[in-house]
Order: sequence, then structure tokens, then C-alpha cells
Amino acid sequence: MEELPNTYDIKKIRNIGLAAHIDAGKTTTTECILYYAGKIHRMGKVDEGTAQMDWMDQEKERGITITAAATTLFWRDCMINLIDTPGHVDFTVEVERSLRVLDGAVIVLCSVGGVEPQTETIWRQANKYGVPRLAFVNKMDRAGADFERAVEMMRERLGANAVPINIPWGEAETFVGVIDLIRMQAYKWHEETLGAKFDIVPIPDELLDAAKTAREMLIESVAEFDDELMELYLSDREPPVEVILRAIRKGTLNHGFVPVLAGSALKNKGIQPLLDAIVDFLPSPIDIPPVKGTHPKTGMELTRKADPKAPFSALAFKIAADKYVEKLTYIRIYSGTAKLGGQYLNPRSGKKERLQKIFRMHANKREPLSRAFAGDVVAVAGLKQVFTGDTLCDPQKPIVFEEMRFPEPVIFMAVEPVSKADSDKMYKALKHLAEEDPTFRFHEDPETGQTIISGMGELHLDVITTRMRREFGVNVNAGKPQVAYRETITRPARSRFTLDKVVSGRKLFAEVEVEVEPAETGTGFVVKDILPEDFPLGKQFRELIKNEILMTKESGPVAGYPLIDIITKIVDIGFDEEHLDEPAFALAASRAFMDAVRKA
Repeated sequence: MEELPNTYDIKKIRNIGLAAHIDAGKTTTTECILYYAGKIHRMGKVDEGTAQMDWMDQEKERGITITAAATTLFWRDCMINLIDTPGHVDFTVEVERSLRVLDGAVIVLCSVGGVEPQTETIWRQANKYGVPRLAFVNKMDRAGADFERAVEMMRERLGANAVPINIPWGEAETFVGVIDLIRMQAYKWHEETLGAKFDIVPIPDELLDAAKTAREMLIESVAEFDDELMELYLSDREPPVEVILRAIRKGTLNHGFVPVLAGSALKNKGIQPLLDAIVDFLPSPIDIPPVKGTHPKTGMELTRKADPKAPFSALAFKIAADKYVEKLTYIRIYSGTAKLGGQYLNPRSGKKERLQKIFRMHANKREPLSRAFAGDVVAVAGLKQVFTGDTLCDPQKPIVFEEMRFPEPVIFMAVEPVSKADSDKMYKALKHLAEEDPTFRFHEDPETGQTIISGMGELHLDVITTRMRREFGVNVNAGKPQVAYRETITRPARSRFTLDKVVSGRKLFAEVEVEVEPAETGTGFVVKDILPEDFPLGKQFRELIKNEILMTKESGPVAGYPLIDIITKIVDIGFDEEHLDEPAFALAASRAFMDAVRKA
């Protein structure tokens, strides 16, 4: 076994993401974090198109984040792998797949807007993947800033046990710093140093009562997570700082507590305490439970601990086109060690893939590595048949992690190449873009012969067509975007259909019983065969029934739109061994399914 480098300490790794509703100041916050951590020497500005993490030309022009960008920085001897995600709803897939592989998150809120629609979506996504999180109430310098209202909105609309660990010193134009409720001291930043320097001073008299009340609430809220703190609190004794820190960490990791901090990234205030909170309260890879998967052949449940000496396993969570190495695959390593030139199994395809290059990323810049370890988030080159959601593993110890599910597109439009030369390049460009973005789809309309592209919104498709022109040199004419309507059900239902006929002297007999139930929004369409393995009907007929239901769901009973967010269970099949007929089973399956949907 190779020795691990002296710099590697898995307890000191933090894999985190920054997420927010659009215009909450998330990318500006990221720029400040990079600046104070010494990763960059000049802070970029979103409105000037100079933000480090918004590296795409369209991000600079539009002033928004379009694609999740990864970087690595160091703070207090900890390595922080940070992913800056988009805030616009059209690019929510970037948040979804980032949260799938991250251990912690910082949710940035605007002090004026508080909890906004995309904040709620992000919160649901973080709940789905069990991601511990902090909240940073940004823009405390803005007119109308209201820290207490933002915290109250988190409690009411997100159901979060959100409790401040620092409070603002002033609001709007009077905002000068924050009051640390753990150590009961104030931080006042030097504006002339761009916030790099600050003074630690006594809490101003006019804020002392408010600080004492807020601290009492903080201690009371976290005491339940630590026996020592609870004992000190009940006996009215002053708890040591390290005991409070330990209790906050426990509560955050147990999803019972959300620390809230105040600041203004634009005015360079409150960022260092946020970095301290990331190190102090968000988990390292060994603080989260071992990741679960299954054996690709037996289906037996397996786990992988965050250990660099364990069998290698990783999840590919993002594919990016790259002009130097064709495509980069971003992976989260859950266990083991990835080595340059190493061959790893993709259980979905059954093929081995070679890691030709390993990079640590900083937006679109890269640092070559010879190895990467459990807990790392890196980009690799050389993978041929690996797509978003695929597992990579040790061929001798195979495992498959749960696949990633993405929402169905909601809008579509026709595109056509301007010339014959563009026609040849268009398919290649669309294929590349669809590999990168699981919420982007394209197909050819069988009736009109037009190429139809679909995505999550008009902005999404506008970005796609602009990328086709600029990055792939494909000139296209785009039609008018149209909403992609879908149908679903609101309650469970069951139906059984029996086909028993004689056609041209040939007896047709088949019975199919199905049950349908509503699924969570974004689940898609799932068909489950819940019959026992030893059910006496051949596997090919059961697969035929499943496929027939999948075809039938493309045209719903209300207006002919595809059906989504439904779980369909095949609960029984009746048959006559002397008259087994594929068309009979197909018809019975289609009718039983559609009858159940109509009842629901």
C-alpha cells in the first residue's frame, strides 16, 4: 500500500456548495471567500464581468451564474472544495447534482428579500440529500435590510431551526460589522483594506442587551445536542467557548440546527466569520454516514467508508466540454485512491475506463495531480462512456451508487441549421450539450422532420443556442419556444383488464392488474414489477408489459400530453399457458394502465 502524502488529512476536508436565489449575492460572496483565503489577489465583480467563478462568456455578459464552478481553497489548515452554483431556476440541475455529492452547504439569503422561491427549492434539494447547512444573510448594507425578518422567514417557510450565531452591528447604511454571540465580542471591518483587516472590540452599549438575549436563545437552542452544555445551562453557569462550538457542530451535523450569520459581501464584511463557521460546523467526509450502493450483479446492499485505503469508488456528477481534452468529468471520490493511468469499472456499461489526467479545478483553470483521495472533488480526462450519475469503482470490488434523477424539460422549440455545413455540425453540438446537461434533450419530430430541443426555460434554451453558435460554430434558426405540457394524477387507483377473445379462430387471453400512485414532483415515471421472482410467467412477457406501459404513458387521457410523476406497479398477471400471445398482453397492459389513470 502506498503511503499517503503528509498534507492529506480527511478530517480537515470540507466539500461545500454555495447556493441561493438569483441576485442574493452568492457569487460576490464566493469572490470574497477566495480573496480572504488567498486563492485570488483581486476580487472580481459580477456586474463588471470579472468574477473568477463566472468564467463563461455568457456568464460575464448576462451577469448570472449558468454552470456550477468548482475550486479549492485553504482556511485554518482545512482544505475546502467549494462549488459555486447558479441561482436561476432554469439551471437548478446544477444545484441538484452538486448537492448530491457535497457534504455541506451555505445558503445565501438577501437581507431584503429573505426566503425567495429558489431558496425553497434549494432547501428541499438539500433535505432530499441530507446535507447539513449554514445560512448567510447577505446585503446587510442595503436599504430595507432586515436580519430578524430573514431569520423568521427561514423558520416559517423552510421549517428550519434557524438561530443566529452572530447578529449585525447596524443595518443598511449604518452596518459596520457583526456581534459574535459565541465569544460575546464585536468585529468592525476596515473598509480601506477591502475587509482584509478588522478590529475585535467590546460590544457597543446600545447593542449589549440585544446580544445577551440572542446569546441566551442560541445556548438554549443548542444545549439539547450536548450533555455538558445542557448541564451548564441548567445550573446557570457560563459555558466555555469550545463547549458551545461542539454543541453547534453536533446540532448542525444532526440536521437539528441551522447556524445563521450576517454580512455584506459587497462591502467585504462578515466573510471571515463565515469561513470559520464552514470549518467549525460543516462536516468532513468522515462525519457523514458511509455511502450506500448495491452490487451490480447480485443487487446486495454495500457501503463504502471515506477511507483512502478502501476499494476505490466515485460518482460522476458533471460532464463539461473542454477544448483541450474534449471532455472533463467531475467526480466525487467516496473511497479509495484514484491514480493517474488507473483503470476503473463503470458498472452501467460494464467497461473499464482509464484516468488519463486528474485535475484540481479553479473555475476553468486546472492543476494537474498524480493522485486523488477519498473525500476529494476533482475533474478527470480520458473517460469515454461515462455520463452524469455513473459510478466508477474498483473492478475487483464493484459497487453501483443510486442514480441521479433530473426533472423533465418544461419548454421546447424547433431549431434548424442555416446551411448544409451547419447541418453536419449541429448533431455533434447537440450531442455534446446533452451529455453535459441532463435537463437538455433533443429529438427529431417524426412528422415534420424538424429537430426539437427542450429544456427548463426560455433562458436555458437561449443559452444553449448561443453556445451552439459560439463554441461549436453552428449557425441555427430557432423557432418560438413552447411550453411542454404534462399530465399527472392526484390519488392512487387500481385497475384490472381482462382480454378474452377469439380472433380468426385464435384464442387471445391475458389479464393485467396495475396500481398507480402519485410520485414526488420531479420523480418522472417509474414502473415496478412487484410480482415474486418465481412467478410462473416468462420474463419476456413481464418485460413486454412494462414496456407497453412506458409507451402508453406518452399520451395521457386528458389532452394527450405525456404522463409524469407516477409510480406504476404491476401487481398481478393472469394467463393461459396454452394461449400465450404477446399482442394480448400488450393490449391488456395498455388498457389496465389507462383505466387506472382515468380513475386517479
